[in-house]
Amino acid sequence: MRRETLALTWALAAVLTLQRLAGANHSPRALRSKAGVFADLSAQEIKAVRSFLWSQKELRLEPSKAQTLAKNSVFLIEMLLPKKQQVLKFLDHGHRRPVREARAVIFFGSQEQPNVTEFAVGPLPWPYYMRKLPLRPGHRISWASRPITSVEYALLHRALQKATKPLHQFFLDTTGFSLHDCQSRCLTFTDVAPRGLASGQRRTWFILQRSVEGFFLHPTGLELLMDHGSTDAQDWVVEQVWYNGKFYQSPEELAQKYKDGEVDVVVLEDPLPKDQEAESMERPPLFSSYQPRGDFPSPITRKGPHLVQPNGPRYRLESNAVLYGGWRFAFRLRSSTGLQILDVHFGGERIAYEVSVQEAVALYGGHTPAGMQTNYIDVGWGLGTVTYELAPGIDCPETATFLDALHYYDIDDPIHYSRALCIFEMPTGVPVRRHFNSNFSGGFNFYAGLEGQVLVVRTTSTVYNYDYIWDFIFYPNGVMEAKIHATGYVHATFYTPEGQRHGTRLHTHLLGNMHTHLVHYRVDLDVAGTKNSFQTLQMKLENITNPWSPKHRLVQPTLERKSHPSERQAAFRFGRTLPRYLLFTSPQENPWGHKRSYRLQIHSMADQVLPPGWQEEQAVTWARYPLAVTKYRESELCSSSIYNQNDPWDPPVVFEDFLRNNENIEDEDLVAWVTVGFLHIPHSEDIPNTTTPGNSVGFLLRPFNFFREDPSVASRDTVIVWPQDSGPNYVQRWLPEESRVCLAPTPFSYNGTYTPV
Repeated sequence: MRRETLALTWALAAVLTLQRLAGANHSPRALRSKAGVFADLSAQEIKAVRSFLWSQKELRLEPSKAQTLAKNSVFLIEMLLPKKQQVLKFLDHGHRRPVREARAVIFFGSQEQPNVTEFAVGPLPWPYYMRKLPLRPGHRISWASRPITSVEYALLHRALQKATKPLHQFFLDTTGFSLHDCQSRCLTFTDVAPRGLASGQRRTWFILQRSVEGFFLHPTGLELLMDHGSTDAQDWVVEQVWYNGKFYQSPEELAQKYKDGEVDVVVLEDPLPKDQEAESMERPPLFSSYQPRGDFPSPITRKGPHLVQPNGPRYRLESNAVLYGGWRFAFRLRSSTGLQILDVHFGGERIAYEVSVQEAVALYGGHTPAGMQTNYIDVGWGLGTVTYELAPGIDCPETATFLDALHYYDIDDPIHYSRALCIFEMPTGVPVRRHFNSNFSGGFNFYAGLEGQVLVVRTTSTVYNYDYIWDFIFYPNGVMEAKIHATGYVHATFYTPEGQRHGTRLHTHLLGNMHTHLVHYRVDLDVAGTKNSFQTLQMKLENITNPWSPKHRLVQPTLERKSHPSERQAAFRFGRTLPRYLLFTSPQENPWGHKRSYRLQIHSMADQVLPPGWQEEQAVTWARYPLAVTKYRESELCSSSIYNQNDPWDPPVVFEDFLRNNENIEDEDLVAWVTVGFLHIPHSEDIPNTTTPGNSVGFLLRPFNFFREDPSVASRDTVIVWPQDSGPNYVQRWLPEESRVCLAPTPFSYNGTYTPV
């Protein structure tokens, strides 16, 4: 009976802990109401904002799709978060709900001095006012810094067609494709950024490619530099041409020298043999294709395992709020930057106000002008809006809850993105904890284990060639993880022998350019309140006299604690050793006298790429620091902007400015800014795509003396096995075993469209 009594005691303790955690739960209506303060705009709200703006005759608005840049148009509408203190008063003290507003970005192109202006529009759902949003003091958003629109791309395509007419025969002879009268054998292009060499410029290098499956991997060897800074496309001009290692002043010069036999021509092999142009599954797949080819030594001919939920999901979703075990949080998919996790609670206590993606960059080197010019800053390419449909069973388990998104970005109506985000629980395949308690006599006293289950919130961003998979992961022991996986096609240029200093030859005429991926996160921690401090723990060795044998010395580790009372002291540069234990502490203590804390644990292979102060580095000064800690300020909510890509020399947001006042960060509301990333030297296995294994980085938020004990003791996924003197061992469970039933998977479906609402 002793084991059964002990087991019952453990069960009661677990149930009491569960009841304590569950006490923090709210009714579905209250939960939905509270989390609604963070919710993205509905289609009705977006349309109300758009209608209000159009009613303001002084704005002289025209449709975004009007085929001119000399117009005033609404580029972006998204929810504008209220001030944090107002939100906390509403959430925690029952004060009035903050006014709901939208952020609207308007391109004023029909003025003598074109500009970009941002407005707050409210109150929603029936707006009647607008006010200008403040900028960095002494700064304005330059016209040249605005993101490229679909209309500008259409005008650029026409301009490139017109400018390259003299090269029509050259294209046919060298590539078999053209920009003119091409039907199924057309050329396309990739544009790179920054667009120029100084603030105010809009001069872009274009890589011409053959438009086939995976066209990113089919450069033709020709690149062009076009100045398209004018609002009148008739003024745009090609300034330079690069072909196979040599520069030409114009398409006409290249065409004439080709005619005269003075060009070192590379004739590309035809990717579409003329006798196989018709669609056929029999033709050999392109090297850039996803079609299977080759065989494994041990062929796999059956579909693999998949998740099932016989009893339905164990998490609860109420609008944009999620409850899962001890967790409660809200989320939104911000059009400008991407996924935000907000108002994060565990065990009824807030541990973070916001954990969000801020920016993703890819900084390249190359031998071609486009290769050496490429420094992609992805918020400038609509990082949060390119959230295309997720495939059940591939991008997320079939059991996932799929959620749609709405974006108003470079369009005249909100666009509905199906299955843009998914939420699912999955087994990790590794126990959260386990122990086999041996009796050292061929048996055991007990075995205990806690099954590894996590909740995942996931979305993706397909920024042209690259696909980023964004995960926020919630563990039963109060640990939260942020992770990014990189996949998709590599950014590639035309192979030249000199190019191998900057990358790897991947095919006959293809160079994969080396680059560094860096991702920036904002982590607004509220560890048992908004008054936190930052300290680090390190291990230090001491060499002492052995107290129980004075003739001997003893070397052992000791703890070295260090406080970081100001922002500069808590800004760690790349190249400087980052302490292993990064702690955000509360003045409160746990029962054992330790400051209740959460630990930031970073998993990254990032390093400094651009020298501080170097030209366009001004747009990514956050990339100087794997970690910087600042005092919360309403003027420091984002480390980048949609304008930093196209004006990196004088951007409206400079992260370094957040540190200049070197504020006190002891017992203050703190924000951690985390940079993760990795160097990618392309290799032949990146064909056709970069794969996710080994290409993921991120960080964890882990309780550190925050709880009395491991809070996962409340989990009913625990299993304990007690040996019996006779008969089968006693297996103690808190959840019933599942019946062995066969579940038919949901048939696969994928639509892939995103349509106006």
